[in-house]
Amino acid sequence: MLRAVLRCRIKFAASHRDIIGTWSILQQTPRLGIHGLNPTTTHTRHFKTMSSSEGENFDFDDGGSESEGYAPAKKTKKAAAAKPKAAPKAAKAAPKSKATTAGKAKAAPKKKVLTAHNDADESGDDAGDASDADVAGPTTANDKPLPVGKNKTTSEKYTKLTQIEHILKRPDSYIGSVEMLTQTMWTHDKETNKMVHREVTFVPGFFKIVDEILVNAADHKINDPKMDQLKIEVDVEEGTISVYNNGHGIPIEIHSTENCYIPELIFGHLLAGSNFDDDEKKLTGGRNGYGAKLANIYSHEFTVETADKKTGQKYKQTWTNNMGTCGKAKITKNSKGEEWTKITFRPDLKRFGMDSIDEDTASLLRKRVYDMAGTVKDIKVFYNDKRITVKNFQQYIQMYISSADKAAEGGAAQPKPTLIYERIDNRWEVGFALSDGQFQHVAFANSISTTKGGTHVNLVADQISKNLLAAIGKKNKGAQVKAAQIRNHMWIFVNALIENPTFDSQTKDTLTLVASKFGTKPVLSDEFMKKVQKSPIIENILNWAQFKADQQIKKTDGTKRSRLTGMPKLADANNAGTKHAKDCTLILTEGDSAKSLAIAGLSVVGRDNFGVFPLRGKLLNVREARHDQIMKNEEIQAIKKIMGLQHAKDYTSTASLRYGRLMIMADQDHDGSHIKGLIINFLDHFYPSLLKLDDFLVEFVTPIVRVTHKTNKKQRKDFFTMPEYEQWLEDTPDAARWDAKYYKGLGTSKDEDARDYFSHMEKHMIPFARTQEGDRDLIDLAFSKKKTDERKEWLRQFKPGTFLDHRLEEISYSEFINKELILFSMADNIRSIPSVADGLKPGQRKVMWGCFKRNMKKELKVAQLIGYIGEHAAYHHGELSLAATIINLAQTYVGSNNINLLEPNGQFGTRDQGGKDHASARYINTLPTAIARAIYHPHDDPLLTQQRDDNQIVEPEWYMPVVPLVLINGAEGIGTGWSTNVPCFNPDEIVANLRRKMNDEEMVPMHPWWRGYNGVIKPTAKNKYDVFGVVKKLDATTVEITELPIHKWTTNYKIELEAMIAGKDNEPGTIKEYREHHDNENVHFVISMDAKQLEKAEAKGLLEFFKLTSKITTSNMICFDFDGKIKKYGSPEEIIEDFYPVRLAYYQKRKDHLAAELQNAFEKLTNQARFVKMIVDKELVVSNRKKVDIIADLKKHKFRPFPKISKAKEAGEAEDALEDDADNAGTSNAGDYDYLLGMPISSLTKEKIERLLQTAAGKEQELFDLLKISPKEMWNTDLDHFLAEWEALKKSIELNKHLDSNGKKIKRKQTVLKTRKSIGRRAGSDSEDDFRPIQAAKRKAPEPKRAKPAAKDEDDDDEMPPPPPKKKRAPPSKATTKDEDDDDEMPPPPPKKRAPPKKPAKDEVVKRAPPKKAKTLSIDSDDDDEPPKDKGKAKAAPKRKSLDTAVDSDEEPPKKKKSSPSQPAVTDFFGKAGPSGASSKPEQRKISKSMKPASPPKPKKAPAKEVPVAPARTAPSRPARVCAKEEDETKGEDSMFVDDDD
Repeated sequence: MLRAVLRCRIKFAASHRDIIGTWSILQQTPRLGIHGLNPTTTHTRHFKTMSSSEGENFDFDDGGSESEGYAPAKKTKKAAAAKPKAAPKAAKAAPKSKATTAGKAKAAPKKKVLTAHNDADESGDDAGDASDADVAGPTTANDKPLPVGKNKTTSEKYTKLTQIEHILKRPDSYIGSVEMLTQTMWTHDKETNKMVHREVTFVPGFFKIVDEILVNAADHKINDPKMDQLKIEVDVEEGTISVYNNGHGIPIEIHSTENCYIPELIFGHLLAGSNFDDDEKKLTGGRNGYGAKLANIYSHEFTVETADKKTGQKYKQTWTNNMGTCGKAKITKNSKGEEWTKITFRPDLKRFGMDSIDEDTASLLRKRVYDMAGTVKDIKVFYNDKRITVKNFQQYIQMYISSADKAAEGGAAQPKPTLIYERIDNRWEVGFALSDGQFQHVAFANSISTTKGGTHVNLVADQISKNLLAAIGKKNKGAQVKAAQIRNHMWIFVNALIENPTFDSQTKDTLTLVASKFGTKPVLSDEFMKKVQKSPIIENILNWAQFKADQQIKKTDGTKRSRLTGMPKLADANNAGTKHAKDCTLILTEGDSAKSLAIAGLSVVGRDNFGVFPLRGKLLNVREARHDQIMKNEEIQAIKKIMGLQHAKDYTSTASLRYGRLMIMADQDHDGSHIKGLIINFLDHFYPSLLKLDDFLVEFVTPIVRVTHKTNKKQRKDFFTMPEYEQWLEDTPDAARWDAKYYKGLGTSKDEDARDYFSHMEKHMIPFARTQEGDRDLIDLAFSKKKTDERKEWLRQFKPGTFLDHRLEEISYSEFINKELILFSMADNIRSIPSVADGLKPGQRKVMWGCFKRNMKKELKVAQLIGYIGEHAAYHHGELSLAATIINLAQTYVGSNNINLLEPNGQFGTRDQGGKDHASARYINTLPTAIARAIYHPHDDPLLTQQRDDNQIVEPEWYMPVVPLVLINGAEGIGTGWSTNVPCFNPDEIVANLRRKMNDEEMVPMHPWWRGYNGVIKPTAKNKYDVFGVVKKLDATTVEITELPIHKWTTNYKIELEAMIAGKDNEPGTIKEYREHHDNENVHFVISMDAKQLEKAEAKGLLEFFKLTSKITTSNMICFDFDGKIKKYGSPEEIIEDFYPVRLAYYQKRKDHLAAELQNAFEKLTNQARFVKMIVDKELVVSNRKKVDIIADLKKHKFRPFPKISKAKEAGEAEDALEDDADNAGTSNAGDYDYLLGMPISSLTKEKIERLLQTAAGKEQELFDLLKISPKEMWNTDLDHFLAEWEALKKSIELNKHLDSNGKKIKRKQTVLKTRKSIGRRAGSDSEDDFRPIQAAKRKAPEPKRAKPAAKDEDDDDEMPPPPPKKKRAPPSKATTKDEDDDDEMPPPPPKKRAPPKKPAKDEVVKRAPPKKAKTLSIDSDDDDEPPKDKGKAKAAPKRKSLDTAVDSDEEPPKKKKSSPSQPAVTDFFGKAGPSGASSKPEQRKISKSMKPASPPKPKKAPAKEVPVAPARTAPSRPARVCAKEEDETKGEDSMFVDDDD
């Protein structure tokens, strides 16, 4: 490729008969390299480079720039001229050429410069155009002749310049351009004495040489802090400039090696100075040894004067002719001991193309003088003998701000910028102000004006942008803003002193030194950041973001068209988007099921004017939503398109929309109200004008309750609110004759109901009224996150019983917000915030109520408990939520519950992940703890206010615990407008304070406390605490951490340790490694680190270094009080103050209730005794009489009626709830005397009378004892019981940490993996049980000829290992291999046959069923007065349902009826029977262990030997006892029922 290029160039030159030109081309070819060329791409790229170089020539470092045939300056002009023509063609091939250019530019920039330059010469305007490849032959139509070079010899061509000559000939590399430049920049205005931003025409090179002298003077201040004067004189007419400072003079002595005076060396010799020791930390601006020499070189005359106090001399020396002539130094005596230095020079203006120093240039020089006054500290600056008024950097910044203020006065739109200033330390000063939409900065590094910024500006700007980004996120999460966009609104001022600074070039426009080498790290204070946040910048950024968002949202606007595609769920109206669109209504439904209901209703009114679109869940709250959330929200975008909405349009009618009305069809519950509110919020936020139109928004309402007459089904009433229905119940005496059906959701309604709704449309469609004054503020109050405090006050004003009356003709938005939406907000708070009464949220209360109702005494799977709670407690929020509630109530790890109300039988989560590592609900079991009923005493249950849901009794309004559980276990939650955070406290301290209240003593302040926490919780201020973990230094390189701050979980802390190992920002890690020795109960890290790092950690504090501190507060303890109102408690003592009087009053209520119960029991027993006595004494006759007459006699003899309580029991009440006597007076019926008439005949004895009177006396004594006890004594008794259970719980939890599942203490030691192979192979095995694994049978190779039998034998080998064959009682089969352990536990029964084949099956049923039957009869027979319970459940015993019954209830198993001959044999249910009853009988005795939970507990007594056969036909009642004996006797024979209770 290279050779081809050379040939082309030689031929091209030869065609012009220019041998010398050809020689010049050949001389350029070595620079082309050997990697080939890409003229197209380099040509395109370097045209841009050439055009932007401002006339800059390329320097090839060979001195051949003036040789014949190569004139860079002319070619630059030529390239620039060719650019307009070449641009269009370059644009055509842009995609390809740009990519290629990017790849080549990095690899060989020099080659590309030359290639582009040469190709431009050859090809002219068409170089690099792909179309040239299609030309049949070479063309020279547009070629330009190469410039003819001078005829020089080789020596004349290659020359060497001196350093001074090179600086003068190539100034760009040293002082910048020497051409006139016009640009907009900050300069000084002498009339207003302010900095102004205007166009300035100047020569950068001239400005730079003056700046070098000024920076030298500033450096002198760094070296000599005593320097306090800087004088600058600019004589515009004479063209001279002088700079004077009164710092230490330059040493007047001869240099030991250069043999010249030091001033001459500094100002007259290039590459000389004091800045070449890079190991020395310097804060000066000089670096390369050029500096002031450049001013000397570019001056006609340059004079240095200095006075040295040490040598007592003065020195003056002048250079002329661009430093070409060095005058003789003039040294005089310094008799006064002066110290100063003065530089005076007359620049060579012609070299800069200048005739004189014009006003623009002079203004820039004045600006630099003011720079010195502002950036150099503690110095007086004079300009032309006039003192500069600026004394510090803050005043200097104000010159810019005041100028911007004046500019802002011209237009009212722009606010005046305010200055925020901070002096971080003696090296850093920072100022901040608002910019006008683009990033601005005024920055100095060691008094050098870095006009293009640099790393110091980025460091400050990044800190501010990150802080503002976080603040904007908190203020408006919906704003999509990036740090770079925030910078566009910032104006940064920086004055920095940086160690050994580096710049991009000698012009020093950009600081390039990395921030880590600055010597100091500036950190802006929180106060500075707060001031920045309070400035208008955040508002400006948000306005800009909103403007950009509006532009994008408009792109998704809908249009009025008749057909929409791409929305399969939309059931569009036929007239939508047509001329009849104003008559169309879009129905927005809550989900697909509601859409089905609407479609069913449209069969009545037709599809022409009604469209339906289902919403998925709840609409987005757009008020503070992020822009990308709104753009990506499918529902919002769909509504815009379906309705034809246009962003930010002010609607005066619906003529431009696809639908003229919008109807909301949502459930009549709290969530349905929220959905309505969110739709209203969406319209109000984006399209408020639509809400001002009449009847635009309509609400579809369905009845909540429908009552139908039991006899006349056509009679029915609809109720749209619960208060309305409840009022009807009170006002209707015969309400019991009506059936009520609850319609919680639209899904409850049938298609027939939908047709009925739409047939009577006017009854169910309620329009919203036009927005009135204040309505928009209310909508904003309900949905804006900025109105948190106002929303709290709004919720405080809520009154129970508030509801929206749906009988209104139209609904105003204020009525909807204040009477319907507020109910959702309150319901949200009720779900999230606990009650101060029992410390529970509704979900937790439902769980505990369900457990108490079920009377759980045995553990139950959490998944089963979820189903039970959902069924009986009307839980409406999903199984996962309920599972989390149950699991949280049972967790015991440090930082969870001080007292767990449920038992955690299984993996319920640990402190490793804060409980998130719990097992699935189907694998774990639970039941109430013993202490649960010590807290929620069962005697208080009848006193509680029961609630109803769907006409079903559910959990009470709240429980009344013995102690305030909200303080013991704490609470966290976030609701609407409110959140709560109550830490845990010590139960012992709570009980002590309760007893102090009983004794009228002052309570002792309590502090947060968690069971098992080993760290320190230290109060720091009112309601504020610091929490510390535990860390200890073991040796010079090792640290041990044994506790973390509360609620910092182990896994999360491991992530922090990993980060400490990895390090950050290219810095090494602070620790080497860590080892873990903890388990689920504790924390134990051992950390290794470098000794120096450990010393740093100790200096900082180990707790702070390892992030083992956190903070907790008690300033947000929010609970619902006893009146159902949200209340903020300032301290735990305030909670006790509220709790104490109510709890004490409930003890009085409990006492009254128990006394009434005992009184009723006493009267009932005495009535029964009197009744029996009257019958025995024949004073009352009951036989052969009508019941009505008997009851009349009972009333005559003043026997008290006792109403039946079966209904109360069926309703789920755990305790007997008797109605008041006043309620029963005059309403007694025949059943009220069944407690007398239902007594058995065996009660009509004198013994029974005595027993009844004895029992009555006992009840009377109990009543007297109860009346003697005061409420406080009752409470103290309960507190004693609670403390006993609390101590037992703590001991149990602590003890279980060191025990295994067998209750044996574990041995902690480091060990290695052990397998079953290690058991029994060596003496002294650690295993204490008798488990010994069996060896696997050796598998024989199968014989090909006996394929089928071999397969059968192999199966037998796998299932039945080689134990002695005498234990086998049947041939190998599925029945025998089902459970090998059963063979050992149950020996075969005696081989007795006394019946035909069916009879053994019958006998077998009797033998297998008796445990339940026998035990039930033996227990029931102890009491002859009451019939046995649950007779009817015997048939269900074999079913799986009996498993739940047996596990979950403490009642005795139900009796099982003896099987009749017509019943199937047991063998029919257990696989295939054998050939005969005799052969199958032993196999049927084998029952797998999976069936054992259905077995009842073992009886207490177990006779020893005989197992008689039960004579089932002759004695129906006795066989049960025989069966019981038979069961008991099997105990000694390892019966299958033995292990049930183990």
